[in-house]
Amino acid sequence: MLARPDLTAELDRLRAARLYRTLRPIESPQGPRPRIDGRELLAFCSNDYLGLANHPQVITAFKRGADTYGVGSGASHLITGHSVAHQALEGALAELTGYPRALLFSTGYMANLGVISTLAGRGDWICEDRLNHASLLDGAQLSRARLCRYAHGDPQALARLLDGGGNVRLIATDGVFSMDGDLAPLPELAALARRAEAWLLVDDAHGLGVLGAEGRGILAHFGLGPEQVPILVGTLGKALGVAGAFVAGSRELIETLIQRARSYIFTTALPPAVAVAVRESLSIARRDSWRRERLQALIRRFRAGAAELGLPLIDSSTPIQLLIAGTVEQALSWSRDLETRGILVSAIRPPTVPEGSSRLRVTFSAAHQEEDVDRLLEALGRLRPEGA
Repeated sequence: MLARPDLTAELDRLRAARLYRTLRPIESPQGPRPRIDGRELLAFCSNDYLGLANHPQVITAFKRGADTYGVGSGASHLITGHSVAHQALEGALAELTGYPRALLFSTGYMANLGVISTLAGRGDWICEDRLNHASLLDGAQLSRARLCRYAHGDPQALARLLDGGGNVRLIATDGVFSMDGDLAPLPELAALARRAEAWLLVDDAHGLGVLGAEGRGILAHFGLGPEQVPILVGTLGKALGVAGAFVAGSRELIETLIQRARSYIFTTALPPAVAVAVRESLSIARRDSWRRERLQALIRRFRAGAAELGLPLIDSSTPIQLLIAGTVEQALSWSRDLETRGILVSAIRPPTVPEGSSRLRVTFSAAHQEEDVDRLLEALGRLRPEGA
């Protein structure tokens, strides 16, 4: 008989390794200046890239949706949980991305689990970038297919895997890598997928709303479409500021997911009010190009200032900017030092990133101002490297 695992010992191990996580409830709406423990901080660690999470028009739309549909969907999509509000949002997302259809999921994690485990199984190979989001990797594990990981952002490494003779069913990649801020080489990946006659799935969680004309995402950034990328996954709780996710693809793909994706079938649908709010947010994101322009201006200002300070940033043109600390202790020390100056930037540690690459993950929002960036740079300039 197997003994129960000693959870206390494992928690103690995490504490000793400085890998223990704690929740820090905020006492205010999402925004650049959240209130935590009764104190207002200037935050650079939110995914609210366009500043829409607390937008008054989105809030009004959410309230209108609740007045019309109530606060819960009451059932899964395939029972009585799928409302006209869900259907209208799916149509808007399909139109935005240029795909025939889109299908809502409750989270991006569930979307990736659902589509990958539906399309691949035993005997298949799935090829993924080594730095893919955990949901893409877990989707491959759930499918029981063989997971093959290629070197980050390296089409040649993927080509060698494809030439290995396996039955490659699907290639999956982040569009914008959430912990590095760089872009996947999509044109090259699309060409390789076409040559291998494999599905190509792109998770555009951090590109939708931020990249491309009208915020159409990384495919628009590269001038690609459904012909090159048959499966697009997007989230609605980052740049769009609300909640949920979707898969966009052919009519046949979406119908297959409705019939077989377990993370779609066996869960309660998002509240219809969420769908109403997302439609409003989507309209604002498409219309207000100044939000993307301001975001890019803030990123350029930050990178120029960081270069003057000699800060070791990873190359990125996205709102995700990484300052490599190396050790867990250094990342935590930097994060604490910033907070003493009223600035909130989370330390990112293993297993989220590889051992030896702990970092500060600085993220920008269109709701930030130039003086916020300058204040951050002034504080970063005071950080001490390990051993100094």
